[in-house]
Amino acid sequence: MTIGTKLLVSASEASQMLGIGKTKIYELMASGELRSVKIGRSRRIPVEALTAFVSAIE
Repeated sequence: MTIGTKLLVSASEASQMLGIGKTKIYELMASGELRSVKIGRSRRIPVEALTAFVSAIE
């Protein structure tokens, strides 16, 4: 890992990375298909969870 590499991303960033809507990201998090963590009042998605999600749908 290099300095500046994000480990956690917001739903908005995740939607851009996957090329899907932010609403769909929230649906995937709510169903448990996409792992997320709560930090204060915010939800963040580990980048490794995005990779695992994409691998699981192939």
